[in-house]
Amino acid sequence: MSDRMVRAFCDMVRIDSESGNEARFIEFVRREMERRLGAECVVDGHGNLIARVPAKGSGGETVLLCAHADTVKPGVGIEPVVEDGVIRSRGETILGADNKAAIAEILEAVEIAEVRPSLEIVLTRGEEIGLVGSRNLDMSLIRARIGFVVDSGRLDTVTIGGPTHVALDVTITGRAAHAGLRPEAGISAIRVAAQAIVRMPEGRIDEETTANLGTICGGAIRNGVPAEVQIQGECRSLNHEKCLKQADAMRSAFVDAAREAGATADVRLSVEYKASRLSEDARAVRLAKAAIAAVGFEPRTEISRGGSDALILNMRGVETALLGYGGKSAHTTDEHIEIADMKKTVDLLRALLAQASRA
Repeated sequence: MSDRMVRAFCDMVRIDSESGNEARFIEFVRREMERRLGAECVVDGHGNLIARVPAKGSGGETVLLCAHADTVKPGVGIEPVVEDGVIRSRGETILGADNKAAIAEILEAVEIAEVRPSLEIVLTRGEEIGLVGSRNLDMSLIRARIGFVVDSGRLDTVTIGGPTHVALDVTITGRAAHAGLRPEAGISAIRVAAQAIVRMPEGRIDEETTANLGTICGGAIRNGVPAEVQIQGECRSLNHEKCLKQADAMRSAFVDAAREAGATADVRLSVEYKASRLSEDARAVRLAKAAIAAVGFEPRTEISRGGSDALILNMRGVETALLGYGGKSAHTTDEHIEIADMKKTVDLLRALLAQASRA
């Protein structure tokens, strides 16, 4: 089992699939699912893959398994290195275990499972840049009403909820002028932005809420009063109303600073996803905890401050829990995964399929 899975995983990470460039990798996985699982595959209008796999030794309702196809940067030219039971990249790139290890694990578990319900395996695009694939997934192609996303770290943990996330896109428009000859004729968009930033609440706001400004870009030349600045930020909270309040406070800081300086601030707020939480008694949670216990862990649950496809699927009518795949140091060039943890994840997924078949 492990040799085949490791080879499959290494083949996967060698295929470039940074966000927005997933099509070739999705086609590779489509062929593998058809060959290894006898899957009936379709790619929806957004480029997400939906693979339908028949039941084995079981009836019951259809279960959804989900992972994402895209990786973060630097993710071009990944070369995996297997040494002492650990898989890493050569060091210049991420490894791509987030989330290709999960895909390899799902393929292996479904193929060798002694019993399984009918499955829909969904591979989403653009997860790393705002859960874009799951937000645009063609739900008319999805029959399952219960699902599991394999995209967190700890194998003993079921993630049952997450935050509201609001994205802020800000454009401040001042007035250009020559910085040496007539600086008083200009209105510095950079200075307006600075005034707004020092006023607004940022960082950890409370135990449920965070806020951040991630990018700022403005000005054109050293000796010109800058007329325009673009800023990207976000806030998130496990409490939906708190998140909206924080987003409004950030918006007001930009608008007020611009008005005082005679500039303008165009602030666009977008709710990317809304806080949700599954009950500890939800069927997806009970099945996941039973599978975790079956492979020797003490199951635990948590609420995450990060986003995941599970949040979107729950919003869209599929009761979905988030499970671990075993990787470590995701989104860094030190990303790695132990083969033993990949094997343990396969065992966990097989136990999950068996539990779902009996439920």
